[in-house]
Amino acid sequence: MSSMMKAAVFVEPGRIELVDKRIPEVGPNDALIRITTTTICGTDIHILKGEYPVAKGLTIGHEPVGVIEKLGSAVQGYKEGQRVIAGAICPNFNSYAAQDGAPSQDGSYLIPSGLCGCHGLKATAGWRFGNLIDGTQAEYVLVPDAEGNLAPIPDGLTDEQVLMCPDIMSTGFKGAENANIRIGDTVVIFAQGPIGLCATAGARLLGASTIITVDGNNHRLGISKKMGADLTLNFKNCDVVAEVMKITNGRGADSAIEALGTQATFESALRVLKPGGTLSSLGVYSSDLKIPLSAFAAGLGDHRINTALCPGGKERMRRLLNVVASGRVDLGVLVTHSYKLEDIVAAYDLFAHQRDGVLKIAIKP
Repeated sequence: MSSMMKAAVFVEPGRIELVDKRIPEVGPNDALIRITTTTICGTDIHILKGEYPVAKGLTIGHEPVGVIEKLGSAVQGYKEGQRVIAGAICPNFNSYAAQDGAPSQDGSYLIPSGLCGCHGLKATAGWRFGNLIDGTQAEYVLVPDAEGNLAPIPDGLTDEQVLMCPDIMSTGFKGAENANIRIGDTVVIFAQGPIGLCATAGARLLGASTIITVDGNNHRLGISKKMGADLTLNFKNCDVVAEVMKITNGRGADSAIEALGTQATFESALRVLKPGGTLSSLGVYSSDLKIPLSAFAAGLGDHRINTALCPGGKERMRRLLNVVASGRVDLGVLVTHSYKLEDIVAAYDLFAHQRDGVLKIAIKP
C-alpha cells in the first residue's frame, strides 16, 4: 500500500482542493478505513464559505462508508476487509459527556492540546471528522475509538443505501425524536432538503398521522410525499402559517421541525405550534435568532425548543442500518449524482449551487 493518498482539504473560504496527504498511522484504539463512498453535506458548504471555521489543510467530510484496511492492536470484534460505516459523530464513550447522556458534546477538543478528551464537555466536540480531525473526503480515514464507533454493514445493502446513515438519517431521525411525536400527531416540517426528508421519514415511523412538509421547491415536495408527507405546502404560493392553522382548525401543530437554519423558517416553525407544542431545531444557524413575542406567547405558552447534533456510535448506526435493511425506508433515492473523488471540486460547485435537482452526491475514490 502506498504511503500517500488523495484528500479534499479546506484551503481558505471559497476554496477546497484535492491534494496528496500521508495515510494516517493507526493507533491501538483506531481503525483505518478505505473509503468506498462518501458524500458532501450542507455543513461542508458552511465550511467552504467560511461560515464555520476549521483549520486550513484539514480534510473535509464526515460520512464514511468503506472497508476496514487496518485495525489497531486493542480493537476487538471487527476484522480487516469488513464493510463498515461510522457515524459522522464519533465520540469517546468513556467521556463525561457520554456518561451524562450527551456523547455528541464530548471533550475531543482537548486532544490536540495533549489532554484527555474524556474529561471535557463542549458543544459539537463529538463531531471530529472534518471538524477536529481529518475527515472522509479522501481515499482513507482514521476512525478513533473504533470499537465504539464502527458498525458492520448488513449483507446485501449497497453503499448508496447506507450512505445516509452516518449523518443525515441520524440527524433527521433525531429531529423527529426530539419533536416528541406521539401516535396521531400533526407535524409540520420546514425545508425538504436531505435532512428534512429524513425527518419526514422519521415522523412517519414514529406514528404521526398528519405530516405537512414545507419547501419552495416542488420537486423536493414531491419526494417528501414518498418519504411520508400527507400534505405539502410551497411557501412561495401560500401563507404557510395560515394554511397550517386552517388544516388544524385553529389548534396548531403538535410539533414542528426546522431543518434549514434561517430566521424565517425558525419563526414560522414557532408560529404554527399549538400551546404546549415542541419545536425541534435541526438547522445550522449563521446569525443570531430572534424569538417573536406573540409566537412565544411572552414565554407563557409551555412551548419546548429542542436542538440537536446528530447522534453517533455503533448502536445508533446499528439501529439505522436495521431500518434500512428491513425496508421500512429507502433513502438511496436521495443519492441523485455520483462523482469520482478526483472531481470533487466540481461536485462541490454543483452541490453548493443546488443545480440539476441535486440532493446528495455519492463521492467514490
